[in-house]
Formats: sequence, C-alpha cells, structure tokens
Amino acid sequence: MLMFFQTHPLIIGAVLLLLDLSLWRWLGAGRPVSRMFSRIAVFVAFSWGLMAAGISPLQPPLWPEDAILNLMATMVGIAWWLFAARTLTVVLGNGLTSRGGHTARLLHDVMGAVIFLLAIVGAAAYVLQLPVKGLLATSGAMAIIVGLALQSTLSDVFSGIVLNTTKPYEVDDWIVIDGVEGRVMEIDWRSTHLLTKLGSMAVVPNSLAAKAKIINVSRPGNAYGVSVLMAIPSSVRPRRAIDALEKALQGTRALLPGFTPKVSVKSSHLEYNEYELKGFVESLSHRTEVRNLMFDLAHRHLEAAGVSWCVAPDVQAWSRPRRLLEDVRVFRSLSVDDRDRLAEHMTAVDYQANEVLLAFDAVSDCLMIISTGVVSVSIHDGERFIEAGRMGPGEVLGEEGILSEGRSRGEFRSLTSGRLFRIERCMLGAQLEHSSDLHLALDNLVHQREEIRESVVAKKPVHIKRSGLLGWLQKKRQPSA
Repeated sequence: MLMFFQTHPLIIGAVLLLLDLSLWRWLGAGRPVSRMFSRIAVFVAFSWGLMAAGISPLQPPLWPEDAILNLMATMVGIAWWLFAARTLTVVLGNGLTSRGGHTARLLHDVMGAVIFLLAIVGAAAYVLQLPVKGLLATSGAMAIIVGLALQSTLSDVFSGIVLNTTKPYEVDDWIVIDGVEGRVMEIDWRSTHLLTKLGSMAVVPNSLAAKAKIINVSRPGNAYGVSVLMAIPSSVRPRRAIDALEKALQGTRALLPGFTPKVSVKSSHLEYNEYELKGFVESLSHRTEVRNLMFDLAHRHLEAAGVSWCVAPDVQAWSRPRRLLEDVRVFRSLSVDDRDRLAEHMTAVDYQANEVLLAFDAVSDCLMIISTGVVSVSIHDGERFIEAGRMGPGEVLGEEGILSEGRSRGEFRSLTSGRLFRIERCMLGAQLEHSSDLHLALDNLVHQREEIRESVVAKKPVHIKRSGLLGWLQKKRQPSA
C-alpha cells in the first residue's frame, strides 16, 4: 500500500479527496458535527499516507530525477495545504455557528479567506520553493490596485463585519435605515435585505447602513410606538383641541396602560396647527389597525367638540342631535324627515367621570347616544367585571331594553365627563313598527355585542374594529326573504 502510494501519490490523494466529498454530501447539512469529524478523519489519513510515502508538505519533493513522480508529489503537497485550510475552516465554522448563529457567518468567511491565503503562501514557500518575499511584495501591489478598484465593495464588506459585530439589528428585526422601513431578511457580505410593508425587497448597502441613523422598532420588544398627526384649523383654541384628542386616546383601549399616551402640538401654521397623538401597543402587527382607530376616534371627538372642516352649509345648520342621527348607522335607514322629527325629541343628559350610565342587568327605558366623552363597557363573567371595549361619540347603548325590554348584558360606565342624548322608547315604537331595517339594525347590534361578550368571557382575542362598537354593523346582515 505504501509502495503504491509512493508510486502513485496523486491517485491515492485523489481517492481520499473523493471519499471526503462523498462523505460530506452523504452526511448532509443536518449533521455538522459528523461532517467535521469525517473531514478530520480523512485529513489525518491523507497526512499519514503522505508522510509514510516520504512526501513532506514542508519541503520540496525528493525525486527531482523522476519528473512525473516529482510533479505528482508537488500536486499532492499543494493539495495537503489546501485540504488543511479547508479542514481548519470547517472546525472554526462549526464552533462559530454553534455560538453565534447567523451573525457569525461573515466572520467565518473572513477567517476562511485569511486561512486559505496563508495556505497558498505556505504551499508556495515550502512546496514550490518560491521567493515568498517577492511574491508578497507583488501581491501587495496587486492588492492595492484591486482595493482601489473595489473600494465601494470593500467598504460594504467591512461595514457588514462591523454591523454583525456590534449587532444594531438582527434577522427578523423591524428596522428603519435612512428612511427605508422593513423586516430584516438577510445580512450578507455586501448589503442588508429588507422586506417592506408593500411586500417588496429593499437592498441597502452595508456601508450606507453603517453611516445612517438606524431605528430598530423591534427593541426592546415589550412595546411599540404608534403616532397619528392631526391638522386642526388654527382658529380652534389649542386647549379645546387637546382635550378632544386626549379623550380619543382614552377611548383607544388597545393602547398599553403602562405607557401614558400623550398629545402634543407638533407645529404651528397660519391656517392650521398640527397635533401629534402618541401611544404604545404590545404587538407590531397591530400598529396599522390602532393608528386607523386613533385617527377615527380623534375625528369623532373633535367633531363632538365643535371642530369642523369645510362643512356644507345645510349640514352646518343642523343641531348636534341631528348630526348624531346622521352619523349613527342604525338610523341611516330612516328618511330625512323621520330623522328631523326624532332629533327634535332627543333629550340631553350631562354626566361626570366614573358614573354608571347603564347598570348591569338593568332594563333601559330609552336609547342613549353618546355625544361627547368616553364610556367603558364591562361584562360580567360570573365572578367579576371585565372591560370589553370603549365607546365614543356616535355610539349607542340600551338597545336590549328598546327591542324586547331585555336586561343589559354589560355595565356602561363613563371614563370622562361628557354628554349623551336620550330617545325615549315611546318615540322609537312607531319607527320600529314601520321600519324593518331599523329593527334589523338594532337586532344585529344586540347579536354582535353578545358574540363579543361570549368571546371575552372565553378569553378569546377580540379584533380591533375601525369604528369601535359601531363597527359591528359594517357587515350588516341582509333580511331573509
């Protein structure tokens, strides 16, 4: 065997290398430790056979008189250096991957490049007996030329190393780089790949990411900020606008209670002032829904406070009760004349904070429409009251008592001071008899709220609706034939 290796070192070396490649593919990427030990075993066998055949990778071949054998021994010696470099990179790569995961890939690649460069220099110095000093001087000059030609690429590479070392963001983090927002999908040698909200892939060079301001939305991870900007006519007193916007924040139940939501004046202009509403949510996926809800509630509370934007003259002449009937979905089936007559008989009632507007298990003798303020809705699960939602301007309560003199399935308690309008049962009786759509809308509201009550009792998540409790009527059921 040794004589055969000495006579045909290239053949035996090629067989061992093919064996190594076969074991590498057969073991697969799922068994990195087995791969590493198999490569080490083949490398040890390759080295032992090389030494036993009288071939040393630290000196030139010993058969200068036999050109063919000398060439094969030279090739085997060079192969040993490259095989050693590859084995060392596998060992280091296995250790880095087990410790650092994805972020250690760039470091592993850089170390692998350095190891292979040293292996090439070692093979040239020991096996080929080349003048290493001259080779290094030539390679240094070439490195300068190549470095100047690839300056931007090298900047991206080293910036990628810095980003993976300092870890301002990792894969699956939601970040903003230089105005580009998205989820980190990959960090490679040259760039960072972001999946944007529109589903497109944004590729940001690492050199730009290293210089730009980075906002990591996913950290610290227990709260995510959400904000809404509102432009309000400058003629509206700021205190009046801020009071209405603070009620809108109180009505947004999805905001985390541990982080106090705030309203602030963002900027001032000749025609309008810009206000910012800030809060925090527990999930990044809820930000868009909560932002839409905050904007809708802000508009409703501002309108309830008398703030208007280019309202038509006929609408501007309406009273507050008449405007409420126009906004409440359950009354949209009524004619304009019916809504006008109903608005004339609505009674205003002012309430204070922490006042029970409709008690649990009570029978309401009227339908109440919230004009201003925030009302909390709580249901009883048999042991205690659980908040199921919050109501604001344009939402109704007491529909169970109007339809069938049923008892209230929840407790309606005010969170802020405000005003509501009462519509007595006798006023709605005739309308319910002549308008099946009105009866159906109120019946749908009862059923939808009953479903919410059951889901809260069962501790099932309730999806955030765009228009609060009135959003239940968006999917209005059609009357059966």
